[in-house]
Amino acid sequence: MIGAGSRLPLSRVKQMADNKPFTEQTVLITGASRGIGAAIARRFASVGMNVVIHYLQSHEAANETARSCMKTGASVLTVTADLRSLEQIRRMKEKLEQHGLIPDILVNNAGISHYGLLSDVTEEQWDELMGINLKGTFLMTREFMQPMIRQKYGRIINVSSIWGISGASCEVAYSTAKGGLNAFTKALAKELAPSGITVNAVAPGAVDTLMMSGFDPEEKAAIANDIPAGRFAQPEEIASLVYFLGLPESGYITGQIISPNGGWLT
Repeated sequence: MIGAGSRLPLSRVKQMADNKPFTEQTVLITGASRGIGAAIARRFASVGMNVVIHYLQSHEAANETARSCMKTGASVLTVTADLRSLEQIRRMKEKLEQHGLIPDILVNNAGISHYGLLSDVTEEQWDELMGINLKGTFLMTREFMQPMIRQKYGRIINVSSIWGISGASCEVAYSTAKGGLNAFTKALAKELAPSGITVNAVAPGAVDTLMMSGFDPEEKAAIANDIPAGRFAQPEEIASLVYFLGLPESGYITGQIISPNGGWLT
């Protein structure tokens, strides 16, 4: 019998993946009603997987994402929870268990940003940023990694930001939250590797989503001009990397912060 901290041979890891074909696995994506999260949901759905779409308030947008996923033949469930609340997360988990949907892949995508001088950031804004970007990821991961440990297989993918690597002026709070997420990723990867679970972070540069709506066209053009690729990423490009990290054959990639940023940061 293999204990919780025992190391698995490659043959055993492959066997665990083969016992449940990739297309029959379940992926849970937080903050998946729109933007990068929705693109990730659609990418996994394209191969017919079981897809769980989490949202907080954007009910109709989440349903629209679910409908687009179901067109590919995927089994889809939408769930809502405030990720700062352990009680709500556990209720969501119970709902998934009732539907027989225990995530093999957890994508911690939910997050918020804040633009402004640190001197203008209120304590409430700071707490909200840390609560959603960090505490939510901690609570979700702690709750959903347990079944992965029991089955000796799993994928945890955290959606971070380029600013968590380099930091950004006027985004100190956001950079701090994403920097913390990167450290969380690296440390947890070492803790869970013996159980056949990988933990990685995808840290995009500028992506063409609603998160960029606070910038006017001139500001967006100036940002794009600073990027060697000359443009923002599309959500689908980030989703492709997340999908790759979720594959069984990506099992030797863990503890990595991978930044698709068009050459903006090298």
